[in-house]
Amino acid sequence: MRGGFHNLTLPVTLRALRYRNFQLFFGGQLISLTGTWMQNVAQAWLVYRLTGSSVLLGLVSFAGQIPVFLVSPLGGIVADRFRRQYVVIATQTASMLLALILSALTLAGRVHIWHIMVLAVGLGIVNAFDIPARQSFFVEMVGREDLINAIALNSSMFNASRVIGPAVAGILVATIGEGWCFFANGVSYVAVIAGLLCMAMPAFAPPPRQTSPLVDIIEGFRFVLKSAPIHHLLILLGILSITGMPFAVLMPIFADQILHGGARGLGILMGASGVGALSGALVLAARESVRGLGRWVAVSAAAFGATLIAFALSRSFWPSCALMLPVGFAMMVEMGSSNTLIQTMSPDYLRGRVMSVYSMMFMGMAPLGAVLSGTAAARWGAPVTVAGGGIVCMAAAAIFWWRWPNLRVEARRLIAAAQAAGGVPPQSATGGSLVLK
Repeated sequence: MRGGFHNLTLPVTLRALRYRNFQLFFGGQLISLTGTWMQNVAQAWLVYRLTGSSVLLGLVSFAGQIPVFLVSPLGGIVADRFRRQYVVIATQTASMLLALILSALTLAGRVHIWHIMVLAVGLGIVNAFDIPARQSFFVEMVGREDLINAIALNSSMFNASRVIGPAVAGILVATIGEGWCFFANGVSYVAVIAGLLCMAMPAFAPPPRQTSPLVDIIEGFRFVLKSAPIHHLLILLGILSITGMPFAVLMPIFADQILHGGARGLGILMGASGVGALSGALVLAARESVRGLGRWVAVSAAAFGATLIAFALSRSFWPSCALMLPVGFAMMVEMGSSNTLIQTMSPDYLRGRVMSVYSMMFMGMAPLGAVLSGTAAARWGAPVTVAGGGIVCMAAAAIFWWRWPNLRVEARRLIAAAQAAGGVPPQSATGGSLVLK
């Protein structure tokens, strides 16, 4: 698992890079995610160019993310029953093919909005299997002792690519069109697939399949529902996904109609948000324990809402870009802290199913937010919509801050139980695993 670099001395912020498997994953994902962000920006601009509709911007985002909400429970079962390395290879290969199809249609001048919708649904289905498997794969690459750092470094990589991808996409879209962004994204998947194939993983021992998929799904949901700190974290994340995260869906409207920056301005705005998020991820990577992360979740959620309100009120391009820095920082700290706490409180044998619920709340709730924000923006305007979302985020953060002190004792118990359980489900009289009394 650890490879020849385990004894290499690295700064505490980079300690997960001691592991050869994580090095391969990190390098491949950095290239691939840059392509993904290029496609995200180019696709949003293509939809806006073809239709000029904020409602359709929201509907395309809905089409790409609603499958995560509907199919993620199956993705969680697959992540817990099969070798996660192979699951991620399969999902990344499927994502590559979908990107190349969209590229071919766009470059041939035959792309229509229904093509984008169908391919977005396909990618959403793939993500429903990819996210639980990829998130639960970290512990296999680095072990529990460096899990918090691996999650933070992965977030750093995600947001470093978020800085590069939109900036490149803004230039490419303005000069040679959206199709080449989609092509570059398709080619970029080769790097991550190659890295996954080169990993030397320990022998895989499939879990006993004594229960049906439905029973497995219920077991995962029951664990989340009975674990108060986990479901409170997930509820807050879901609220932010519905009300706050859709600011990105409306960004083409801000870039073009409000700030008059065009496609290049869209890339700069998204890149500025990525710089802030990258900074937040690096701050998280420097942490060596989960102590105090609950308070970080509450404060960052409130800061996210407050800076969204300020961004919605701005009418100048460069001040708006500057406000995207704290928006990205706060968003990253909230998501990364929640992810770390949830994974730390989850036993390994349930990790895929718990992370499937995380996927449902993080990406699966976003489609509802995308449709609501697109509809609201068409009626009241994008600034009012984003500001309203910021107010709801601040209110949800205040409630979580009030509730968290009463949840800390249970959170510590869950962390201790997860460490004791490891990857082996404790047996019960009913044949289930880990029943919280």
